[in-house]
Amino acid sequence: MGRLIRGTSKNARFIIVDSTDVIQECLNIHHCSPTAIDAFGRVLTAGIIMGSDLKGDDLLTIRTDSDGPIKTILVTSDAHGGVKGYVANPQVGVPLRENGKRNVPELMGRGTIKIIKDIGLREPYVGISELVSGGIAEDLAYYYYTSEQTPTVLALGVELEDEKTIKKAGGYMIQLLPGADESFISFLEEKIKAIRNITELLIGKMSLEDIAKLLYDDMSTEEDTLVEEYQILQEEKVQYFCNCNKNKFHRGLLTLGKDELSKIFKEETKLEIECHFCKKKHSFLEDDFNEFLEEK
Repeated sequence: MGRLIRGTSKNARFIIVDSTDVIQECLNIHHCSPTAIDAFGRVLTAGIIMGSDLKGDDLLTIRTDSDGPIKTILVTSDAHGGVKGYVANPQVGVPLRENGKRNVPELMGRGTIKIIKDIGLREPYVGISELVSGGIAEDLAYYYYTSEQTPTVLALGVELEDEKTIKKAGGYMIQLLPGADESFISFLEEKIKAIRNITELLIGKMSLEDIAKLLYDDMSTEEDTLVEEYQILQEEKVQYFCNCNKNKFHRGLLTLGKDELSKIFKEETKLEIECHFCKKKHSFLEDDFNEFLEEK
């Protein structure tokens, strides 16, 4: 399991997560290429962060659709630290950058990012923004600024030990509160430029609490210094979690109707469906639908 903390200060609120175990589970399931798991892992980590604002049975979905080789990434998170995801082309890759780093922006390409919040209303909230950089963190910060008018700093990262092992993965989000001192974001941006990226901090064995302290301590520029007290309000475990089961797929198959199901079982003795999110397979025989097929 991974771990997340949430906290607040006078000017902002923050969420920090170590998603290493979550992204490792995702890699074990989806067998992604190194660059694909880098991109996919960032969206999953963002889903965890954004999902931590949910309550009860609320759900949040992030979907990217692009002209890049990876095409589509879909991630769903809940209010209890659970997240799951699907990627259209898990094995696809692109050449490394000149500096040897994985080229996530090229893999993502240009397109749209859609945020869907199902919070129990008649219709879910849907926000759409552009993939402006392909870096995912920048694109989600752009979404928050344009769609929710919330200045946001977001950092996401995935570092691999080898093609089958996640060394560290994580992220943090800091958002200004209403009425916040506008200079705070300038101090924060300067601080983030000066510190190592999130995966390097985690590899260096910094705890989430250490990272919060690092982000808030010594917020100074050449012109001024800002003292910002903060407090950690909550921590929770996070995990890759798929709630699929045979009954859900059975109900879904009923929507095909009697004629279509009868046609399928005339050609096949067994119908097998694989879950996109966890790759678990669910098998059905015609007997599983006898009551439905015999209804007049």
